[in-house]
Amino acid sequence: MADAQARDEVVRFTSELIRIDTSNRGGGDCRERPAAEYAAERLAEAGVEPTLLERAPGRTNVVARIEGTDPSAAALLVHGHLDVVPAEAGDWSVDPFSGEVRDGVVWGRGAVDMKNMDAMILAVVRAWARQGVRPRRDLVLAFTADEEASAEDGADFLARRHAELFEGCTEAIGESGAFTFHDGAGREIYPIAAGERGTGWLKLTARGRAGHGSKVNRENAVTRLAAAVTRIGAYEWPLRLTPTVSAALTELAALYGIEGGLDDVDALLRKLGPAASLVEATVRNSANPTMLEAGYKLNVIPGEAVAYVDGRYLRGVEDEFRATLDELTGPDVDWEFRHHSVALQAPVDAPLYARMRAAVQEFAPEGHVVPYCMSGGTDAKQFSQLGITGYGFAPLKLPEGYDYQALFHGVDERVPVEALHFGVDVLDRLLRTA
Repeated sequence: MADAQARDEVVRFTSELIRIDTSNRGGGDCRERPAAEYAAERLAEAGVEPTLLERAPGRTNVVARIEGTDPSAAALLVHGHLDVVPAEAGDWSVDPFSGEVRDGVVWGRGAVDMKNMDAMILAVVRAWARQGVRPRRDLVLAFTADEEASAEDGADFLARRHAELFEGCTEAIGESGAFTFHDGAGREIYPIAAGERGTGWLKLTARGRAGHGSKVNRENAVTRLAAAVTRIGAYEWPLRLTPTVSAALTELAALYGIEGGLDDVDALLRKLGPAASLVEATVRNSANPTMLEAGYKLNVIPGEAVAYVDGRYLRGVEDEFRATLDELTGPDVDWEFRHHSVALQAPVDAPLYARMRAAVQEFAPEGHVVPYCMSGGTDAKQFSQLGITGYGFAPLKLPEGYDYQALFHGVDERVPVEALHFGVDVLDRLLRTA
């Protein structure tokens, strides 16, 4: 269990990191450097030597290594990102960058995504320095830029240009896992991420014959694009189960006493009630149209129209995803990837997963730990380029009424102080023995 100072520091560090506005709107306008310097200073105070790295000015990453007691053990990467999505202050009940601590809750953008985890890492490392603790295996700590966009200035840059800093790392833990999910029937479920869907952000381009809006035009680019977008939005993707999702469904079915297993997945999801939300987005590929661009004047038919689609695909079925998009867009619309990253799969029978489960259950014995696959993606995708197997493990014990998934990128993002204390305890327990 972490000491009292670590519990105080995780709250203070979360608050102070939130006050550093690292909003990432895409296009390279973010500046993570102040937050990176903050993390580096906290590490240096604990005797851990940080390295600051940039691909572009101000887009700063921090990497540090803590030597373990067992030189034969593979190293473990522990990573968290420093950037956050933007917040519209007028929508919030508090200043989203105030880091206000009120009534036992820390408020602000990044409270759960994911400056809380950054603060947990710093608090645990500093506690170990005071106590003279060393982990069993080498730990590589990475605080990254640009996760909320393309990771081009963050984890991708580190993996491609500074692979030597991650030498010996075979596994990693990062965001979005080991949080409390309340099922509405008194059960507390703690999902640990052991997979991610791949990301396929698409640009669709329809071309046609430009002309006057009053004339007949059978080659209207807007019409062609609209038809393709409608087909994509209406398409029913077939069921595709990965090992992680199968394991999640099997464990949830056992928890709820549902017979029949995976014979009828859609029926099983209906029987799971609220807990279905942990897996329903990951039993299929998906493609959601999100943006449209066309024309410059109401009475002019443009020669080109563009749409954007947020596509996600499961491990092992990317070829099917591509072929389906070819069919749905048809001969008059071209598509290309604007951003593309791999789907991930991590074993749920690995020793590290067992240790993560044990660490959660030590401090939440009433909880039920299950694996799950993330519908979106994290920096684990970029670190997988180095052969590193990634898990989502950023522990938080949340009370009823806190919807962790809704707080991600949501208005009034916040985290209870007690949840941070739990996170430090669980992370300390895991990293000592992992």
